[in-house]
Amino acid sequence: MSSRTDRANAIRALAMDAVQQANSGHPGAPMGLADVAEVLWREVLRHNPNDPGWINRDRFVLSNGHGSMLLYSLLHLSGYELGIEDIKSFRQLHSKTAGHPEYGECVGVETTTGPLGQGLGNAVGMALAEQKLAQTFNREGFDVVDHRTWVVVGDGCLMEGVSHETASLAGTLKLNKLVCIYDDNGISIDGETADWFTEDVPARFEAYGWRVIRDVDGHDPDSIIAAFGQAVEQTDRPTLVCCKTVIGLGAPNKQGTAEAHGAALGEKEVAATRLALNWGHAPFEIPERIYAQWDCRPRGRELQQEWETLFAAYRESYPELAGELTRRMNRELPENWQAGIRKVATDAQAAMEPLETRKSSQRCLAALADSLPELFGGSADLTGSNGTKWPGAGADRYLSYGVREFGMTAITNGMVLHGGLRPYSGTFLVFMEYARNAVRLAALMQIPNIFVYTHDSVALGEDGPTHQPIEQLTNLRTTPGLTTWRPCDTVESAVAWESALTSSKRPSALVFTRQKTAPQVRDDEILANVSRGGYVLVVEQGELEVVIIATGSEVELAVTAASVLSNEGVGVRVVSMPSTDVFLAEDESYRESVLPRAVKARVAVEAGHPDYWYRFVGLDGAVVGIDTFGLSAPGDTVMETLGMTVDNVVQAARSVL
Repeated sequence: MSSRTDRANAIRALAMDAVQQANSGHPGAPMGLADVAEVLWREVLRHNPNDPGWINRDRFVLSNGHGSMLLYSLLHLSGYELGIEDIKSFRQLHSKTAGHPEYGECVGVETTTGPLGQGLGNAVGMALAEQKLAQTFNREGFDVVDHRTWVVVGDGCLMEGVSHETASLAGTLKLNKLVCIYDDNGISIDGETADWFTEDVPARFEAYGWRVIRDVDGHDPDSIIAAFGQAVEQTDRPTLVCCKTVIGLGAPNKQGTAEAHGAALGEKEVAATRLALNWGHAPFEIPERIYAQWDCRPRGRELQQEWETLFAAYRESYPELAGELTRRMNRELPENWQAGIRKVATDAQAAMEPLETRKSSQRCLAALADSLPELFGGSADLTGSNGTKWPGAGADRYLSYGVREFGMTAITNGMVLHGGLRPYSGTFLVFMEYARNAVRLAALMQIPNIFVYTHDSVALGEDGPTHQPIEQLTNLRTTPGLTTWRPCDTVESAVAWESALTSSKRPSALVFTRQKTAPQVRDDEILANVSRGGYVLVVEQGELEVVIIATGSEVELAVTAASVLSNEGVGVRVVSMPSTDVFLAEDESYRESVLPRAVKARVAVEAGHPDYWYRFVGLDGAVVGIDTFGLSAPGDTVMETLGMTVDNVVQAARSVL
């Protein structure tokens, strides 16, 4: 058996042994891709197991994340800090080797994958970040940003619609440092894909504008080496390498079938596979000679040292650029970056100008543009409506994603993961539904992506029920690890943006109105509490009897209703709560000062589904909300017809007193 075959079989053995011990997992893809991965990781991929965070490393994404044992085997064998005990604990509680690769839990995992196709989207984002940073920082003779993004996809990834969105845009943007390896094994969970996936994949990618390398034998090292040699040749297009493989290769009775896909092979088949592969070693036993051949640390150290020598010379020639690149890749914010956005808030509090909060957001972006050069915006074909482009933003800072909400969100997740840019993206709130799973993955990974959602209620009007969000705010607020802001005016919008950009481990959803909202009066003491997510906006006169809680455009309804009740002698307080999760993270004493437990008479007001708000008003309280779909009519008419009126807020307050 050749050394190369031994090395590939080490992947196959670890994969089948780990899945067998866990009695859970997907051995087929790692076993089928072992030959491809052996060439890529040892001879082509520029990485350094000694320093997994080296900023000029190639990125590797396993989009078909169910094949996670491929990645774990590669990390273990090539010298990353992932020991054999970690491999043995595959899919067990608190293991580094989770069922699907989890970003932040296992060294060398660049992104969380599993929901198929999104890894490809993340890889497009990583390649886009590399392209933009190279354009900004590279100088003649100093290609300090110069690496590739490699992504492995399976048939399932390419069936998912997000793959179409992101691959199409990658071709348009000419992301020439992106290489996609297609594991063409013709098998998914239900069996042979020929019954439901017959499209010409290479032709499809050629139509996207990709360079396609066809008909690569995924089990012939010479064919693989030649394909990767071509893939790294200079081009102005992304590259698809089509590797024909046999799923579960080596398992004599199950290879090439769905039985090798998503379950342990079984003890008898594992034993038969050992014989078929001539692998005479005990489970989880890898000979030292194979470990020595796999060790990528010496090569990685040499690659990184070459780059560090180049970067040292770059720093001497371009010290400001070197410092700026280092700052960005270290995810450090520049000094005094908040000055402009805080002036927006101060000026707005003085001017008291009614304004659509989407325009308030745009003013914040304009104020941030110069002080935060890593800010990179975009919208899914709604730039003007979302207000996501500041005056003067060029192609180096802003991207029109086209009608690709899901793809856009997966791409921006990849940009955040790559580092060096702070992306945000925009669409209508109701179309968050298209992007929902990528929003969830951002929260799961604890990465500070920023999602701008406008047209936040039925008040958008004539577009009607298809465009009017009802349940989406609840969806966002109940997503663990996601911060959601729904500001009522420019002041709260500025605070929301500052919060989102300060965040290091939570994504943020910033939700803005289409219609103008009334600016609210605040003294310095009240202003200081806006950043706490919920605060007393209108202080009660006399004894506190009832609390009205509101967000966004409904804050003005609450304030007007409070005035009516106060004139009747009712002690009423208005609490503006632009971010429930930020408020709930405050200490108990502050929350008690805003919402005293002794005061049971509470009303929540929001032009969205009411159920979420009962956690704040309790069974004794009331919610003025909307639990039906909207209507096609002018916004004011829709709001009134669906009960979002001052009179209804007043009546609700009276009912709970």
